[in-house]
Amino acid sequence: MANILQQVQTYQMANLALLQNLNCFISTFNTKFKDFNKIQANRGDTVTFDLPPRFISNPSLIAVFQDAEQRVQSLTVDQAENIAYQFTAQEFIFNVEDYMEKFGKSATAEMGAVVEANVAQNCVTAPYRFFGDGINPINSYTQLAQALALFRNYGAATKNTIGYLSDVAVPTIIGSGLTQFATNRNNEIANSWEVGSFSRTDWCQSNLLPVHVAGTEGEQDTTLTVVSVVTDADGGISAITFSGTNAAADADSIKNNDKLQFQDGVAGQPNMRYRTFIGHEVSANTVQVRVTADAASTAGSEVTVQITPKLYNAAGRNQNTNNLVAAGMQVKALPSHRAGMIISGDAGYLAMPQLPEETPFPTGNAYDPDTGVSMRMYHGSKFGLNERGMVHDAIWGSTVVPEYAMSLIFPL
Repeated sequence: MANILQQVQTYQMANLALLQNLNCFISTFNTKFKDFNKIQANRGDTVTFDLPPRFISNPSLIAVFQDAEQRVQSLTVDQAENIAYQFTAQEFIFNVEDYMEKFGKSATAEMGAVVEANVAQNCVTAPYRFFGDGINPINSYTQLAQALALFRNYGAATKNTIGYLSDVAVPTIIGSGLTQFATNRNNEIANSWEVGSFSRTDWCQSNLLPVHVAGTEGEQDTTLTVVSVVTDADGGISAITFSGTNAAADADSIKNNDKLQFQDGVAGQPNMRYRTFIGHEVSANTVQVRVTADAASTAGSEVTVQITPKLYNAAGRNQNTNNLVAAGMQVKALPSHRAGMIISGDAGYLAMPQLPEETPFPTGNAYDPDTGVSMRMYHGSKFGLNERGMVHDAIWGSTVVPEYAMSLIFPL
């Protein structure tokens, strides 16, 4: 005798938590201009905000009048992202009507990660100063203290200093601290296993720090020698031609956002140092610059590199180096790396305007507490086509004031 039994397969809710990322950039960036589209008289997708003016003092009681300049920087909402999915009427009523919240949570988390990673790109695209060589890891409290010392030596806002660390570097940093005789601090970090607040800085950790892929010169540790410079009408050096590239006619010689550092101890050449941003005194910071465009080497193994900031040696409010860039000086580029950042003074700005209602479709705007992202959600159907769609979307923009930040360079 054989039993005839029916097997019924059901679909059970596991209630698994989402694999969330460490969303520290969105939650810590300055949102003063989050909804700048509502600012009276502002038109367009860009808002301009002021930067502190700069001056130069004169050693006399006889007034020497100088031009006043209003410095500004722009924040542009130039990013957009959406996630859309659809079902037939049958699929909706038989399969997913009670499951839409799950779809919504996953879509929101995915978009939040995209926005977070995009904002984190400022670690690469904004600062021109950096700490770390891309080869040796940043793995101790001593190195964090050195980075902060250089950051502040150049001049820094005294409030709201934040450091963004690679999450995989944090355990070693904490381990280094536990070897020091600092009972109270060690008890705190051992219990939390977080860097937390250290040296008047709040340290965050991220698993979404951007990776910069360097050009050939950085990857090959090439020493480049200054041949000539391009000097603009205001006296600032905006481009430098170097000799000694790794290969001739190399299209990947230098990549946009590569970072260069002038080398010390070059025979017959002085060491290059930045001057403090205010006061114009010689600092301990070696001159470092960020590349602003890809550059290919020539058949003669030379490469001309566009840089920021401009380098000024002549006395004046823009003077930022202790010596004039001269032929024979040498620089090296960083290899490919993962970039974190130190920033102070709330100088990282994030705008995420609320999108309008998508009439005639039901529309809602919501803030996700897990990711910090504000996004629009709307749904509707295509008349007569048996398609029901759901859309999650958002627009945003971010920027960092370069002189208020310094990259932290973590090896890959």
